[in-house]
Amino acid sequence: MNNFLEVLIFSFSVTMPIFLILVLGAVLYRIRLINDNFVDVASKLVFNVTLPALLFISISKTSLSTDTDLSLAIYAMIAVTITYFALEVLLSIWVSDKAERAVLVQGAFRSNMGIIGLAYCVNAYGDEVFSVASGYLGGVTVLFNILSVIGLNRALGANVGLVVILKGIAKNPLIIAILAAFMASSTGFTLPSTLHKAGDYFAQMTLPLALLCAGASLSFKSLKTGMIGAIMASVSKLIFIPLTLTLGGYWLGYRGMELGVLFLMSSAPTASASYIMVRAMKGNATLAANIIVITTIASLLTTSIGVTLLRSFKLI
Repeated sequence: MNNFLEVLIFSFSVTMPIFLILVLGAVLYRIRLINDNFVDVASKLVFNVTLPALLFISISKTSLSTDTDLSLAIYAMIAVTITYFALEVLLSIWVSDKAERAVLVQGAFRSNMGIIGLAYCVNAYGDEVFSVASGYLGGVTVLFNILSVIGLNRALGANVGLVVILKGIAKNPLIIAILAAFMASSTGFTLPSTLHKAGDYFAQMTLPLALLCAGASLSFKSLKTGMIGAIMASVSKLIFIPLTLTLGGYWLGYRGMELGVLFLMSSAPTASASYIMVRAMKGNATLAANIIVITTIASLLTTSIGVTLLRSFKLI
């Protein structure tokens, strides 16, 4: 009984702080202490400055070399690609409209790893998790961008070529920060203490600010329409994807922090970038928003259940 309570406490220690800050963001937005302009500016600050700083500072402190094991990131990229095509096939059985299906597929496979997934991992394992999570985040972020653009472009008829995709990846601040950190760590380069401290201040802002913005961005007005498709995609996102990736990782022999990162990253809710991309390509933005709202709220429960089960069997 005591062991079960310890597992339960650990599970909620991973998800409850995130839930509380999301709620705080929603409340502050409701009482107009923060507004849309704040959310827009703060989100850009997180994406372009504080999150890259967090990743760079954390990864550059990790001892990396050419022998560093990136097999988890490689496995995750292969698994995400396979599940992407599996979703395309499975959803085509129930959804004949290819434009709507493309939105559902993106909502089902694209995780909010950089904010909520990373927050889950840090809550579970502390700063040492960056040695494992950084490669995963970098590789899968690139893959998400490629698959999302290709899928939506093919279904919605938007004119987005390979060059545009590659430029977007090359300009992605998260990817730049991760690559720069790997290079700095492998060459032994260290920032001057003043710059390191300034970067650390930015890094500490990241997760609280990002989660406040995520909470403030949740809108329940859109939930009045298109619920069946949104629920279908949400179930895929929160059950099918984490279960598939985690089982695959288990069969490959991953345990402890590696398996934990695999589950926590894949169980994160749908990325808000999916809504931005669908809206820009003139797709069903309401459906994309529904999926984000449902998965953001429900992932707190499904992640807690998953962590409890994995921890009970002493797998993570």
